[in-house]
Amino acid sequence: MSESAHRLSLQNIAEAARTIDPVFLHSPQFLSEPMSAQLGCRLTLKVETVNPIRSFKGRGADFFLAQRVQRGDSSPLVCASAGNFGQALAYACRRRDLSVIVFAAHNANALKVERMRALGADVRLAGKDFDEAKATARDFAAQHGASFVEDGHDPAISEGAGSIAVELLAGDAAFDVVTVPLGDGALINGMARWIKARSLATRVIGVVSRGAPAMALSWRAGKPQSTDSANTIADGISVREPVAIALDDMRSLVDDVIEVDEDTLIAAMRLAHQHAGLVIEPAGVAGLAALLQQPELFAGAEVATVLCGGNLTSQQIHNWLF
Repeated sequence: MSESAHRLSLQNIAEAARTIDPVFLHSPQFLSEPMSAQLGCRLTLKVETVNPIRSFKGRGADFFLAQRVQRGDSSPLVCASAGNFGQALAYACRRRDLSVIVFAAHNANALKVERMRALGADVRLAGKDFDEAKATARDFAAQHGASFVEDGHDPAISEGAGSIAVELLAGDAAFDVVTVPLGDGALINGMARWIKARSLATRVIGVVSRGAPAMALSWRAGKPQSTDSANTIADGISVREPVAIALDDMRSLVDDVIEVDEDTLIAAMRLAHQHAGLVIEPAGVAGLAALLQQPELFAGAEVATVLCGGNLTSQQIHNWLF
């Protein structure tokens, strides 16, 4: 496999697949026969919730910190998170006896905030949504001489996430389409970088919530398009201000971006629960929701999707799954 010019390194993605914390590697992957029958395609699920933080974010955070420590960089860390990236960074920092300050919105998922703090993060609530929390975090880091870590911006985070695709395509696995939840772009860019190097014909489709369409609008316009609000139950992909460099990465890797309705996200959560016994949060099930939203795009195809987050409060489980 040649290392063509791109911000994300195939060599680093392969290294991540070998070296990141083993608790995040080799996640379950299987053909779901009942979902395939219902959806009219052959659907393989890659389940990224069976780990200590219940999401894929641990892969990128661990690889990022490993590279940082290797460089001898010990500056304080600050980030913003809807909850899953903050958990991942806190988990990886605790493993290395490092500290991290995480800014989250005042309306952030209570379970995710609790878990970030339990993992050792200094969590500070600021702003009405993720993007306002991010702006506060960026300003705080600049004022205090800390390193601002932006999920979707640092290549190592995307490269760590790309290790999912290394596993997905291992052996004889081949897919016509891979659908990926799209928030800040770290997951889809890391995965698509590897997929397009191994199987150029495989279509990579990003999926956003219709209530938070900034990345879809940006994709279509060919440049960042901000929105005034992001109103969606899928907090993990609720973006108003796209990461410009992540959008640049997508242009050579991603084939399409589609939007799904809130009701479709809930239907996909119920489908995963009914047929796979899995509790997946709205953002984590966006790739599956795409198959429900536009089944004609996937009819008869060999499809894979990533179920990438499972942090739901008890009330959310009650409201959405039962």
